[in-house]
Amino acid sequence: MQAIKEKLGFWTSTSLVVGNMIGAGIFLMPATLSTYGGISILGWIFSAAGALVLARIFSNLSKMMPAADGGPYAYSQKGLGDFAGFLVAWGYWISLWCTNAAIAVSLVSALSVFFPILTSNAVVAMITALVAIWLLTWLNTKGILTSGKLQLVTSILKIIPLILVAGGGFLFIRVANFIPFNASGTSAFSAFIATATLTFFAFIGLECATIPAGSVENSGSTVAKATLTGTVIVTVVYILSTVSVMGMIPSKDLQHTVTPFADAAAIIWGNSARYWVSAGVAIAAFGALNGYILVQGQIPFAIAKDQLFPRIFLQQNEKGVPVAGIIISSVLVSLIIAMNYTKGLADQFKFLILLSTLTVLIPYLFSAASYIIIRFQNKYSIKTKWVSAILLASFAFLFSLLMIWGSGADTVYWGFILLMSGIPFYVWVIWKRKKY
Repeated sequence: MQAIKEKLGFWTSTSLVVGNMIGAGIFLMPATLSTYGGISILGWIFSAAGALVLARIFSNLSKMMPAADGGPYAYSQKGLGDFAGFLVAWGYWISLWCTNAAIAVSLVSALSVFFPILTSNAVVAMITALVAIWLLTWLNTKGILTSGKLQLVTSILKIIPLILVAGGGFLFIRVANFIPFNASGTSAFSAFIATATLTFFAFIGLECATIPAGSVENSGSTVAKATLTGTVIVTVVYILSTVSVMGMIPSKDLQHTVTPFADAAAIIWGNSARYWVSAGVAIAAFGALNGYILVQGQIPFAIAKDQLFPRIFLQQNEKGVPVAGIIISSVLVSLIIAMNYTKGLADQFKFLILLSTLTVLIPYLFSAASYIIIRFQNKYSIKTKWVSAILLASFAFLFSLLMIWGSGADTVYWGFILLMSGIPFYVWVIWKRKKY
């Protein structure tokens, strides 16, 4: 195993948080929320509060366990044991395949504005998605600093159109566009929970700076600051830009558009603005894909170090990159992309995305539970009083449960089945470990 020669700093770590949270999905969020009305802003605020609490949890955990690769896996394994840690890592790793496949597809969709053939020719679209996957896989094998710098650049570029629309749009906001306050046709509570759940999915990725902690300079403090800073930046950008777009465009028009930010930009600066917003969507997808490809190698590497995964995932190149994990994961992502562009299996792809939802929320739930256990078992230098620690962990735990409940019965059921599918593999790994 090679020593890691390059390490991420504060801003590259922060960009990993920002870049992985801000994908192409946020550019469609105003249209998704338009059927609920102004109450969706309250959903944003509540989900943002939950995300900030979880960010605080991960920030404190990174101080308690500096240089612990795997983030949520390492924390769950420390607090709840090998089996809980394995379940978190197993589900999280599978969700990364599905997430990266979905991001690659959204990248192709964004590029279709400039290259219409990507809409009409499935083979060309599939090849484009695969080229993006393997180009970024190759770049990530060149060292974590290389991928970190790319992440920083793309994070800045993807935030620019969001900030411009958020700032410029406030001059065009009409209060009437937020009326009726609850347009969902359901109770205010149901609409509130639905919008909170929808908007919280845009915060998924807040934990990403903790995953390659062993590759971060002065990891204890750097990861903690990057996690909180990145989450705060994203929260401000998300809420302001969504309020701006929903205030500019009537809900009946938002419900029938797939380019809400481009439409808003056209109102402010004219039709030509549609193209630079579309470019921002493509950059957002490209940057998120880069960040998650970096992460997809770190998760199996962390598990393999604890002898809960095959030793092949321990292989590193001369730059200290867990190259085997990155390449094997990209092969699996490529298979899912191929499934998506195979006409008969498109529905199966959507089904896999549905299943991966719970596997992202479970690590948050387990990490919140592990936080209070680790805090009680050991004395660390973090300045958190016991009462504050209990309240923080309780809110994060209950919030995660609420988001799981809000994601729907089908998601919970099939997500549970997906997690349980790893048990035979876990039993085999443990048997092999004891045998040798």
